[in-house]
Amino acid sequence: MKKVLVSDNLGEIGIQMFQEEEGIEVDVNTGLPPEELKSIIGNYHALVIRSATKVTEDILEAATNLEVVGRAGIGLDNVDIPAATKQGVAVMNTPEGNAITTAEHAIAMMLALTRNVPRGTSSLKAGQWDKKKLQGREIFNKVLGLIGFGKIGSIVADRARGLKMQVIIHDPFVTPDQIEKAGFESVSAEELYKRADYVTVHVPKLKDTTGLLNKDAFAQMKDGVMIINCARGGIVNEADLYDAIKSGKVARAALDVFETEPPGVTPLIELEEVICTPHLGASTREAQTNVAVAVADQIIRYLKNGTIINAVNVPSVTGELLTKLNPFLTLADRMGCLQSQLVRGPLEEVAIEYAGDFKGLDLSPASTAILKGLLAPMVKDAVNTVNAPVFAKERGIKVTETSSAQTEDYLNLITVRATTTEMTSIVAGTIIGKHEPRVVKINNFRLEMIPEGHSAIIHNLDKPGAIGSIGVTLGKHNINISQMQVGQDKDGEHNIIFLRTDTPIPDDVVEEVRNLPMIETVMPLEL
Repeated sequence: MKKVLVSDNLGEIGIQMFQEEEGIEVDVNTGLPPEELKSIIGNYHALVIRSATKVTEDILEAATNLEVVGRAGIGLDNVDIPAATKQGVAVMNTPEGNAITTAEHAIAMMLALTRNVPRGTSSLKAGQWDKKKLQGREIFNKVLGLIGFGKIGSIVADRARGLKMQVIIHDPFVTPDQIEKAGFESVSAEELYKRADYVTVHVPKLKDTTGLLNKDAFAQMKDGVMIINCARGGIVNEADLYDAIKSGKVARAALDVFETEPPGVTPLIELEEVICTPHLGASTREAQTNVAVAVADQIIRYLKNGTIINAVNVPSVTGELLTKLNPFLTLADRMGCLQSQLVRGPLEEVAIEYAGDFKGLDLSPASTAILKGLLAPMVKDAVNTVNAPVFAKERGIKVTETSSAQTEDYLNLITVRATTTEMTSIVAGTIIGKHEPRVVKINNFRLEMIPEGHSAIIHNLDKPGAIGSIGVTLGKHNINISQMQVGQDKDGEHNIIFLRTDTPIPDDVVEEVRNLPMIETVMPLEL
């Protein structure tokens, strides 16, 4: 008997599916404090969550029987995915179920903001008739600046076009051709800020998007701009938004998500110019039915026969094939992740070459793992091993695969060539022994790199003292180097150094290393 714990509110139809499935036992226990969840999680084989339950490393370590975590929705900010992977727990989401609902909420917030619907309601209920005070404006022919052209962003753009708005789009991970083929105008962030009457964000919350809309961004915008955030809390810097509203730069703002949820009473929320909802983007009857059915189906199929659907940390293959492919899949995913941090500009082409002996395995899951690793930092909340090829196709990325039985230096070798509008980057990797992934080439440099953890790639002159200066600088800041690999360029004058450190290298320390006399570039990596 497989036991399933539903720890957040789930549509009744999903619970019913579990109850009616032979061999499955379901418990619904919502609102559990972390310590209580930790005390009981070891009894369960599957955990079904939404956004309230925090699946931390501590919880996962206590989950001795847990096989799968299923998220009824898209976002996985509340799941420690690396820890889940380490514990052998599959993490699945339901990326398609609430995209329309979330996009519609952004449009609803924009309309309510424009026509003062919340303020009009509250003032009228208070016995006031503030008709002149609450004058709105038309959205017809206004410019909507949309940041992020993924699944939700593209739906928002389509709906706004139906409202006869002028839609301009900025997404550094989507080629201008793809945006223009969809009938919209691709612009830089600076151009978007300059022209937009409304700015709405539809990007995942990543290191690069946290605080994306801040005082510098607001300063570039039109006076009287309106801001909408129905994506993730923290993408808009709330303190800077407060200042921008008080100064008059931002006329009004509509927020469905917050840096801290629930946010409590804050100066920003108390402003009359701000309307807000308690993270309702995915809260419709239709969306909750869709995600409840999807997550129940995925978990049942996984527990009953090992089928993996919409997993973000393991490929969608059968258990027997997974065992054989797993070393190559780990390598492929890490190579894709590495490439995503090496390249600049929108991707145009990914060329994958398999050379050597792969024991007759079907390597298409490895290609998918490469795409997943490559695209995940760009569309982290939605991309997985099922939809990574779809995302690549939607973005106009040409994906090619070639194979040959011959390789000069290794039993088997995977090479990934990523081409963007600005550059081409080459990464090659192999398996050492039976299970150990190694990156052995980055562009012209040869090395032996374990692709995991907190890392950095440093280009330097091949002169005495260069490597020593790096170690001294990191040591001064109590940053321990756990691994170092040095590769030499063909010209003999330059090195590439791969470092793995016990802790991330802070930005100010990165800059200090970058300014050392014989150092040319420093690129921090998270693998």
